[in-house]
Amino acid sequence: MAKHSSQPEQAADSLDAAAAEIRVTSLTKSYSRGKVSAVKGVGFEVEKGQVFGLIGPDGAGKTSVLQILAGVLSADGGTASIAGVDAVTQPEAIKPLIGYMPQGLGLNLYDSLTVAENIEFFRELRNVPEVEYQENRERLLHMTRLEPFLDRPAGQLSGGMRQKLALICTLIHLPDILLLDEPTTGVDPVSRRDFWTIIHELVAKRAVTVLLTTAYMDEAERCHRVALMHEGEFIAEGSPEKLALGLSGGVVSISDALPRAVLAALHDWPQAESYALFGAEVHVLLSEGQQSLNDRLQEKGIHHARIQAIPAQLEDVFVHQMQLKKASISGADASSLIQISTTVEKAANAISTSDLSRHFGDFAAVDQVSLDVQAGEIYGLLGPNGAGKTTLIKMLCGLLPPTAGSAEVAGCNIQDGKERLANSIGYMSQRFSLYRDLSIQANLELYAGLYGLSKQTRRTRIETLLSSLDIERYRSRLTGALPLGLRQRLALGCTLLHQPPLLFLDEPTSGVDPIARRQFWDLVHLLAQEGGVTVLVSTHYMDEAEHCDRLGLMQEGRLIAVGNPAQLKQEAQQRAGPLIMVQAEAFAQAFQLLREYFPTAMLYGRRIQWQSIAPEQDIAEAQRLLAEHALSADVTQGALSMEETFVSFLQLEGGGNG
Repeated sequence: MAKHSSQPEQAADSLDAAAAEIRVTSLTKSYSRGKVSAVKGVGFEVEKGQVFGLIGPDGAGKTSVLQILAGVLSADGGTASIAGVDAVTQPEAIKPLIGYMPQGLGLNLYDSLTVAENIEFFRELRNVPEVEYQENRERLLHMTRLEPFLDRPAGQLSGGMRQKLALICTLIHLPDILLLDEPTTGVDPVSRRDFWTIIHELVAKRAVTVLLTTAYMDEAERCHRVALMHEGEFIAEGSPEKLALGLSGGVVSISDALPRAVLAALHDWPQAESYALFGAEVHVLLSEGQQSLNDRLQEKGIHHARIQAIPAQLEDVFVHQMQLKKASISGADASSLIQISTTVEKAANAISTSDLSRHFGDFAAVDQVSLDVQAGEIYGLLGPNGAGKTTLIKMLCGLLPPTAGSAEVAGCNIQDGKERLANSIGYMSQRFSLYRDLSIQANLELYAGLYGLSKQTRRTRIETLLSSLDIERYRSRLTGALPLGLRQRLALGCTLLHQPPLLFLDEPTSGVDPIARRQFWDLVHLLAQEGGVTVLVSTHYMDEAEHCDRLGLMQEGRLIAVGNPAQLKQEAQQRAGPLIMVQAEAFAQAFQLLREYFPTAMLYGRRIQWQSIAPEQDIAEAQRLLAEHALSADVTQGALSMEETFVSFLQLEGGGNG
C-alpha cells in the first residue's frame, strides 16, 4: 500500500563527478617467498557514493587487495590509498577512516558476548560519543531487525543474524568507507536481501563508499561497477550492464532438441564461444547472430530446435574474457565418461525418506524431511549454510544415524544396509576429502583399492577417467598444487570409480571459477541424461537451481518447497506477483522516494525493484510519483529470480530474521 510523504533528502547521484575515495595503482602481492603471485599489478578507482565489487572465485586475489586497503596486509609493490591516506606506508592511519568486515560468518564477533555486548565492545573500541552511539545503535538495530535478540549470545545466532550483527559492529561509528570481504557468502536469502538493502540505503542517503568482494556472479548486478578477477588480474571492469551489453553475439538458449546432439553440433564451431547445459536446454554464447547458429544446427541435422535470446550474465562476460586471453577451457569427453557410468537396473525411486530427522541436543539440524528422488534425476537441495543440507546428505550416505524417521537409498535401508549402500553410492563431500600430498594418479589408485576393484578393472577405469575428465596430463602432479576446478574433477572421478548408480554431491562448486563450474555441471547433466545416474546435489548458489530437474528448498532443517525451478517461480509469482523494475538516472533520489511508498523496494546497482501483487497499479503509481518529482525513469514488469522465489516461500512459512 502506498503512503505519501515529503520530498526525500537529496543524495549524490552523479558518481562520475564525485571524488575518488579509493585509488589503487599497479598493486602486487606474493606469498611463499614470491613463489605464489596473488595480486598482479591491479589498478582501479572507487568514487564517493559508489558500490564497487571485486568479483571472482576463491584464489582470485580479492581478499588480498581488500586486506592491503584495510591496513592489515603489506603490499609488495604499487600504491593504495583511502581518502588520500596511503594504505601501504600508513596502514594504522587507515583504520579510523573505514569499516572493515573480514571474510567469514561473523568472524569479527565474540561468541561468548551477547548481541548488545558485542555492539558495546565495538563502541568502546571506536570511541563513539554517547549521543552518536545511541542514535547509530537504534537505527542499525531497526534496519537489521535484531532488537528482539539483544540478550542472545553471538554464538547462538544463525549465520544470517551473525552477519547482520557483524555489520552493525562495522558500522557503529558510521564510517564513510566500507570494506566488506564476501559479506553474504552462505547466508539465507532474506538476510542477504536485508544486508544489501542496508548497504544501498547508506549509499543513497549518506553517499557511503563501498568496496566489497564476492564469489557470487549474481551479486555483481547489485554493484554500480565491478572488476572480474582471475588469478590475481582484472579480466574485465565496468558497470554490469555495459559489460553484458559488450557481448556482440549475445546469448541464446536452445531447447526442444536432444542436448547431446546440440553439444556435438557446437563442438569445434568457432561461432560458439562457449556453451553449457542447463537441464534440457543448452545456453550458447555466440560471436555472431542467431542466423549462423540456426544454419549450423540445420547443417548437423537438427531441424526443429527452438532458439531464444536470453539476457547475458556476468558469468558469460567472464567466459568471454577468458576466451580472449586464450585460456584453456577444455572439459570432459562425454562419450568416454559415459562408459564408466552405471548399467545397474534402478528402482523407480532412488531415494525415499519419511519424516527423517537429526537432532544435536535440543537443536534440530534436519526436521522431519520427507522426499522422493527418481532414478536418473538431478535433485537439488537449495539453501544457505546451516539449512541442514549436509546433515541430510550424511544421513542418506549412512555416515550419520538419524534421530527419527526412515529412509531408503538405492533399495537399502540406511540403518541396517550400510555395507550394501556403500557400494551403491558415490559421495563427494563439501570439504575436499582427497589426499593433497598424493598425485592425481595415486589418489585414484587409493580409492580404487578402497572399493576393491581388480587390477585390470582398476587400470581400465582410471585411464578412462583421466582421459574423460581431461586431467591425464596432470596425473603426476600433487593434488594440493592443483587449481580448485581440477581438484573438483578429480574428486568427482574418485566417486565414479566403482560405477555407483547414485551420486551425492555436497556443495561441489563452492569457490570455483565460472568455467570450471560450467564444465562440472556439464558432467553432471551427461551422467544423468546419458548414463542414468541419479544425482542429489546441495548448493547455496541460487543461480545453480536452473541446473536441477527438481529442487527442495531448505531452511532451518525443514523442506519448505519442492518442484522444478519453473514451477516454483510460477507459484511464487502467482501468490505475490511479478517484479516491478525502475531504471532511473538519479537512482538514489528515486530509491528514497519510492521506498516511502513501496517499503519492500530494493536497489540492484542502479535498478530499483520490488515484488507486487498489483503490478499495473504499482507501475502507474510509481510513474506518477517520479513525474511529480521530475525524475526521469523507465518502469517495467519482470519475472522473479530464484532468490526472490526462495524469499517468497520463506515469507509464506513465516520465515523472518535469519
